[in-house]
Amino acid sequence: MSHIIPELRSSGEQRLSPGCAVRLIPLSVGHAEALFASASDPEVWRWMPRPRPDSLIQMRALISQMLEDPARRCFAVQRLADEAVVGSTSLYALDLAEGRAEIGATWFDRSCWGGPYNAESKLLLFGHAFDDLGLVRIALRTDNLNVRSQQALTRLGLVYEGTLRSHMMRQDGTRRDSLYYSVLVDEWPAVRDRLLTRIAAKSTA
Repeated sequence: MSHIIPELRSSGEQRLSPGCAVRLIPLSVGHAEALFASASDPEVWRWMPRPRPDSLIQMRALISQMLEDPARRCFAVQRLADEAVVGSTSLYALDLAEGRAEIGATWFDRSCWGGPYNAESKLLLFGHAFDDLGLVRIALRTDNLNVRSQQALTRLGLVYEGTLRSHMMRQDGTRRDSLYYSVLVDEWPAVRDRLLTRIAAKSTA
């Protein structure tokens, strides 16, 4: 059963039905101010490959650049409890003909760490990709030094596919290896169940 029902907006964008803690709404430049507080936090931005925005102008430019990419679907993460925008996440390298995409540009305000927000946003985005868009493969990549992310992806049942050595530049000028993980459409039900279990545990903690 799909956890996302697309509602067509007048602009042609999709607004996704909410989960229990968050909803995903189409990202816009108007979200820059709400997202800047978290994006400008060095610890929040620690593993992001692109430069950290240090002004609202740079935050707007970053969002504009993301929105201009035709192979990207960008979302703001809105907390249901107070309707605050607390993070962002995207499908990118989206290829509908080949049925594949990657998930990235994901970050959350530090106040959301340890809660159900990241797990539920993954649930909603995976559901949108597999159940609504009909994709057959979703990939995620992570810095080789980001062990916490690697462990989280493994716990969810994603499959480690390999490492791209010296794949990209870190913000400090060093080069990083990128570890690739993926989930296929026939593996999605098991990953969905693990996400639901994780969300339930974090919601009652």
